[in-house]
Amino acid sequence: MKTNTAAHLPEHGPIDENGREILLSVRNVDITFGKGEDAVRAVKNASFDIYKGETFSLVGESGSGKTTVGRALIRVNPLAAGEILYKGVRISGKIPHSLDREVIRNMQMVFQDPAASLNERATVDYIISEGLYNFHLFENEADRVRKVEKIVEEVGLLPEHLTRYPHEFSGGQRQRIGLARAMVMEPEFVVADEPISALDVSIRAQVLNLLKKFQEELGITYLFIAHDLSIVRYISDRIAVIYKGDIVEVAEPEELFEFPLHPYTRSLISAVPIPDPEIEKNKKLITYDPSVHDYSTDKPEMVDVGHNHFVYGNAAEIEEYRKLREKGEPVKSIILADSTDRHDDVKDNTEITETDNFVDKLPVGEYIMDAPIHDTGNKWYAVLSFFLPIIGLILAFIFKRHNYMRNYKVTKKWSIISLIVIGIIIVLFIIALIVSTL
Repeated sequence: MKTNTAAHLPEHGPIDENGREILLSVRNVDITFGKGEDAVRAVKNASFDIYKGETFSLVGESGSGKTTVGRALIRVNPLAAGEILYKGVRISGKIPHSLDREVIRNMQMVFQDPAASLNERATVDYIISEGLYNFHLFENEADRVRKVEKIVEEVGLLPEHLTRYPHEFSGGQRQRIGLARAMVMEPEFVVADEPISALDVSIRAQVLNLLKKFQEELGITYLFIAHDLSIVRYISDRIAVIYKGDIVEVAEPEELFEFPLHPYTRSLISAVPIPDPEIEKNKKLITYDPSVHDYSTDKPEMVDVGHNHFVYGNAAEIEEYRKLREKGEPVKSIILADSTDRHDDVKDNTEITETDNFVDKLPVGEYIMDAPIHDTGNKWYAVLSFFLPIIGLILAFIFKRHNYMRNYKVTKKWSIISLIVIGIIIVLFIIALIVSTL
């Protein structure tokens, strides 16, 4: 892709070899804070493309550089090296005033902290309308009011909220105000910086549904910044994993979860909570140790190992990653711990216990990924297993083989209960038969 400098954005971005429109490109970007000996290199040689209409997620632990990248895309953080292209046009560094206004108009950000990102002295009406005023995106006052009221209702607020101030709202409502402020501009690209991390669990799904709704209706492209892999797995088209400023892996969600090749990605997946207390307390955590990499002579780079799966490593590591991927065997990152087998990568203060009856429920050493979507332990499996215990045992065997552990427990339990009841009935029948013949 050739770098283009222009005073205005083209209607469409460049097309890649697969026919996808590249909306935004990050090329070898370095971001540094401070000067001289106090300089901190927050992002190192980051490169990735974001395609039009997709949700591209950037995940990593706190301090890894996620927000720094997001703020650089909307040109809040200056670059120390590299460049950012929007529709093939360079938007980083010094650009013409006309291009600057177009970029601001087309790129918006939903900030992580809904309280700090809103002007406490302004009403909700003014906060949402500010972009409309700055870019004259309304025909008259009636048109402005109509646009503001419409977007407020779409994010789940009421028109009467427009006269209030941000401190009069809850955290979830303030996040909706921030979302309305961004979406009223009808942008093409939105940086969503952990938009649900400050919200109650009960309303996180509502905000995610709003983001998806706007994407479907307006064709918005998202950079979704988060630290929770369990969320981004279900909303992303592609996921990038970042560690201390280095992007170490990029792949589609199912590809990344089935074949996490970089050890840091495996450590993140191992930390995803499992909604089963017995499994969770027997889960073995993987602690990433960056000293396992020797980059003193053989320098690392981001390489496609196949299946549109990019991994960061030197030549020897890339060869190992490629062999591992081509084997086609899923790389499991979560494994139950044996009480007699503790890995060195488990911290000394990590307590791993094992109940006596847990071995029977899940064999020691069995890999556990997050539960399949239909693994609910439905009561009808219990009914079926009770009246048809042999079929129930067969189902239990099948469920266990495919990691449907709740279904496995239900079918096994009620099949055994049924067999015990049948055994008791047979014994009583034999006793009654013997007594009747005497």
